[in-house]
Amino acid sequence: MTSTPFSFTTVGQIHVEWGAAARLGELLGNWFPARNLLLVTDGGLHKAGVLEPAKASLAAAGFKVTVFDAVVADPPEQVLLDCVAQGRTADADIVIGIGGGSSMDVAKLAAVMLVSEQPLSELYGIGKVQGSRLPLVQVPTTAGTGSEVTNITILTRPDHSKMGVVADQLYADRVLLDAELTVGLPALHTAATGIDAMVHAIEAYTSKHKKNPLSDAAAREALHLLSSNLVAACKNGADRDAREAMLIGALLAGQAFANAPVAAVHALAYPLGGRYHIPHGLSNALMLQPVLEFNMKAAAPLYAELATAVGADVAQDAGYEAKAQAFVKRLIELMDGSGAPRRLRDAGVAEEMLPQLAADAMLQTRLLGNNPVEVTEADALALYRAAF
Repeated sequence: MTSTPFSFTTVGQIHVEWGAAARLGELLGNWFPARNLLLVTDGGLHKAGVLEPAKASLAAAGFKVTVFDAVVADPPEQVLLDCVAQGRTADADIVIGIGGGSSMDVAKLAAVMLVSEQPLSELYGIGKVQGSRLPLVQVPTTAGTGSEVTNITILTRPDHSKMGVVADQLYADRVLLDAELTVGLPALHTAATGIDAMVHAIEAYTSKHKKNPLSDAAAREALHLLSSNLVAACKNGADRDAREAMLIGALLAGQAFANAPVAAVHALAYPLGGRYHIPHGLSNALMLQPVLEFNMKAAAPLYAELATAVGADVAQDAGYEAKAQAFVKRLIELMDGSGAPRRLRDAGVAEEMLPQLAADAMLQTRLLGNNPVEVTEADALALYRAAF
């Protein structure tokens, strides 16, 4: 235990129930008096019909539903502004995000901006949001980002850089985990988002700032659930136990990094999304191994503590160096077994762009400051080359 003061903040309530999205109206009707609902999602999910049971349930419960389905991966600022404009036209008094991290991120900030006079440019940074927001509910359809329980929204600016809004107002009032919504997720997306969640847990556990016993506990259990079920969920998407474990693991990892922030893996992943629109989970997966090995000089004792959580094959009485190496080896095995692409070249990244990516990564000072080892631009370039 530690005597260092810390705080741990999370959402108001988490409800876990298989198939609960089909009775979303009943649940929300019990939770909130508001009835003019803005549903934020992406076009693919909407067109696939995944939301129809939820929409029917909401309508039956008396909700007037306005759907904003223009969210895309690494959402540009304009997507958020369009969402807010549609919500204002509909006179929305409650916001629900259903989808992956991008949809939930847009929902968070839309809930703020629908009642705020602050322009978006004034919201970037930590603790810049003033006032309150509309009631906010989050329903993830992937087991990865943890966005449902974080207080962060990441947007892509016109110059391709990524900027974050970090504020307690972005914590949702309620989160609904319905693992049935993740059953249709293809194996590649299951792998990428699952590895993304493991990155959240690892970086929270090794974060230079705000690491604490509660975030550590959440990170360890997240890694246990995710590492035990990732390959099963990828091989059989209808495996209910694996899907539910992955969703809970991703949420726990989200709680961990919301309170002990992420670091260099994310800092190097963001330019891949901004420049190449590589999905966030996959970009984290691509950078994980090089950063783990780079951080070993400082983080080996902490990696050793996580070896058991991921089921690493190492003797209990082994030294911390051996346990740390076994931890990294086990993660590589999981990534290989998941079927996710492992090299930047396999994801369409051009080698001549690596110096630009390294320069972009250095703009992520909020994240790089949390890394257990200092990362220079030369280090970033070497890490991209190692991942290429």
